[in-house]
Amino acid sequence: MTCKNCHTELSADSDFCNRCGGKVIRNRLTLRNLFEHISETFFNYDNKLLRTFIDLFKKPEAVIGGYISGVRKRYVNPISYFGLAITITGIYLIIVKKFFPEAMDFSNFVMEGQEDIQKKNMSFVQEYMSLFMMLYIPVYALLASITFVGLRKFNYTEMLVVFLYWQSQTSIISSITIVVSACFDITNGHVSMFFMPLMALYAAYMFKRLYNLTFWQILARSLLFVVILGVFMVFLSILFGIIMYLNGDLQQMIEAQKAARETAMSF
Repeated sequence: MTCKNCHTELSADSDFCNRCGGKVIRNRLTLRNLFEHISETFFNYDNKLLRTFIDLFKKPEAVIGGYISGVRKRYVNPISYFGLAITITGIYLIIVKKFFPEAMDFSNFVMEGQEDIQKKNMSFVQEYMSLFMMLYIPVYALLASITFVGLRKFNYTEMLVVFLYWQSQTSIISSITIVVSACFDITNGHVSMFFMPLMALYAAYMFKRLYNLTFWQILARSLLFVVILGVFMVFLSILFGIIMYLNGDLQQMIEAQKAARETAMSF
């Protein structure tokens, strides 16, 4: 008998391949064993996906630190977990756009006269959401590498793994939260206002466990990260302003604000 995955010779009583770890399948595929496989994969507490999701909250150092140190079988690897997060994010966007379009209304969070530009920007972000998710990771990893300089525990590549797990976990939770909130007429903007601080707190908690820091140590590093992020955001804002000016959007924004003020004064 040979393994159907890697073709290694196995003994007749083998249940798993001693080379690739694949399970030996002896029976034909039926609806019953297909359902058992799905249940075992997605709903069993001992499965890797559910264990990864839970332990990223309970003990992130075991999931992330374990993967970095070479433990690769117990949890879902960061690339696969990130792929799952992108899939769930795509499904949530489809559901919200089709059934709860009013949940994507951000008009209460923009200055008067900028509604059209904001809608265009949000449409662009939603269309390329997966790309933005991927772009955040190397940026955050770079900023975190600067923030935790001197501790010398993770290099830049390992920091990418940290933020792959962080981005995946927060994206899965936020996608589910937004869909559930939309059922109760709560907009995406209100959910984001509540969820973004929780994402920052989760990142601080995760790094506290990974670096085994005290409360005051992680507080100091978190404040440093905020400062570095602020400088980076100012730089991006200047760059974005230049791009908008070159495209003519900045002038359009100024004219829209001017028209809104004139309309308000006329009343």
